[in-house]
Amino acid sequence: MTRMPSPLSDPGPRDRAALIGVLLMMLVGVINALDAVIVRLLAREVHPFIIGLTRTSFGLLAMLPWILSRPQMLGTQFRLMHVLRAALKLTSLIAVFFALAEANLADVTAIGFAAPLFVTVGAWFLFGEQPQAVRILAVMMGFAGVLIVLRPDWTTGFDVSRALLLALFAALLTAVIQLMLRAMGRRDRTDTLVAWNLIVSVPLAALPAWLVWQNPSAWHWGLLAVQGAFGALNQFMVTRAFQLADASLVAPIDFLRLPFVAILAFVLFEEVAGMSTWIGAAVIFVATMVMAATRRGRPPDLPAA
Repeated sequence: MTRMPSPLSDPGPRDRAALIGVLLMMLVGVINALDAVIVRLLAREVHPFIIGLTRTSFGLLAMLPWILSRPQMLGTQFRLMHVLRAALKLTSLIAVFFALAEANLADVTAIGFAAPLFVTVGAWFLFGEQPQAVRILAVMMGFAGVLIVLRPDWTTGFDVSRALLLALFAALLTAVIQLMLRAMGRRDRTDTLVAWNLIVSVPLAALPAWLVWQNPSAWHWGLLAVQGAFGALNQFMVTRAFQLADASLVAPIDFLRLPFVAILAFVLFEEVAGMSTWIGAAVIFVATMVMAATRRGRPPDLPAA
């Protein structure tokens, strides 16, 4: 008698790809948490402009052997869009670096989860997507969660920490990049997106870094090198994860960043994530899940590589 293979014991290629995508995204969460810690260690002594330059430079060095061995990866129809995307990505990174230097690491991380909310609203206006009532309510719910994390002082109007506003600005820029990638990601491969971002970002970051340049110490150079390698690896793994698995499966894994960051911030800096941070992040998470569950028929968004 022939024994039929069990779906659980013999997963198909699609299931294996999805599992790899989920595992990659979990590893990305750990890397992002370590990255936030490194930025905090650096940003109070090394200017964020310098961190932006070294991150992109070391990231490019990490990718250079791969690029040189496969020059065909640089073929693209979107050269000007790559330049604009790299400029937006660099601005977003530097805004996050300033935020991480001043604000609670968990707060900055939670605010970053607002990017999908901006993507959804942007798609309504830019791509003519018809907003369903449930998605409108989910977006409103998500931004309510953002307000909970921001904790504005309503007695003085709308007084919010400058660092958290920078984190929110970075989330907005990330959303703009994701909207750009809706077009670019249909034709350019993962390695093309990552390579162009690094190649263009280095000269763009050089001028502001030169204006504030001070030689980092040997210890700082080591941290900068690790952070640059993390940045390149993160871009590749996130983009690859979204290509291997459905966005509705991979996107929720990104929220693991928050507990990872909160644990490291508590152990290393004695920072305690406030209740408002967890509540706000939970509200954003639920809103994001509702939006993911109701995006049937829409193309998945690529991450901001």
